[in-house]
Order: sequence, then structure tokens, then C-alpha cells
Amino acid sequence: MTGSIYQISVSRGGIPKLPIPHGFLGPLGIEGDAHARHQIHGGPRQAVLLIASEAIADLVDRGYPLFPGALGENLTTRGIDRRQMRVGQRYRIGEAVVELTKVRPPCNTLDVYGPSLKKEIYDPQVKAGDPSSPRWALSGFFASIVRSGNIRQNDIIALVDQVV
Repeated sequence: MTGSIYQISVSRGGIPKLPIPHGFLGPLGIEGDAHARHQIHGGPRQAVLLIASEAIADLVDRGYPLFPGALGENLTTRGIDRRQMRVGQRYRIGEAVVELTKVRPPCNTLDVYGPSLKKEIYDPQVKAGDPSSPRWALSGFFASIVRSGNIRQNDIIALVDQVV
């Protein structure tokens, strides 16, 4: 499975995250990125959030006013099939390697885009880890950093390993 970075995004905390052309992916995420609620977001197991640009486009088609970075993702991907993403997969992104750790459960912060959005992107099947849900990975995947490194917009994202 191969794709690319459509957009790299950071913020001082909260949403939306705004685009940057490149960044350094370290153990706790992209340098310069911050989280509004440290007790919920961030940390080594949730260092970055990845969401497929195709998922955002699908949600826009359903009427949600979204754009890359709107859902709080750090890496908006292109060409990675969200339905094939699984916990334990490792991806090379530029110089870095990340490991998917869990599907992101949506929080109330996303209500700014409409209270129904959370139900559009997450359901009991997703919560149970069932990838057959049509909502699988619409909310994105958290990832830990296996190897730090520089990343740039349009860098290739390639599946390199499946841990588990």
C-alpha cells in the first residue's frame, strides 16, 4: 500500500490545524504542533493523527464544511485506502517511520462542523475494531513514531511492516 502526504498540518492547540510545507517528526509528533487538551491528545502513542484526503472529500460530499487539517489531523494522506489501515501497520513517510496505534475516537470539539459529524465518522463497529464498518478510519488513525525524521508535502507513504 502506497500513497503520499497531501498536507502536513500543525496548530498551537485545537482545530483547525494549518498547513506547513515540511516538518520534523519526533517522538511526540511534529515539531511546533500543540494540543489543547493534553489529558486526551498527544503523547507517544498518539503522536500524530493521519486522515485520508479521500475521507475528507467523502464527508464534504455529504455536506460537511471540511478541508485538510479541519479534523485536527497532522498528516492528510492521498492514495492510502483507509479501509485497509490497521493497528500495527508501519509506514515509511519521508525519513520517518510511524506505527498505527488506534482509530481516533472523535471528541466534542468536532461539533463545530455539525453535531452529526461524530456519528458519520465513528460507530460501535469502529469502536469495537471492526474494519467492515463503512465508517472505518473516517475519523483517522493515531500513530506513534518508530523512527524520527524530516517529512515534506508530497513525500511517499509506504507500508513497510505489520506488527501484531
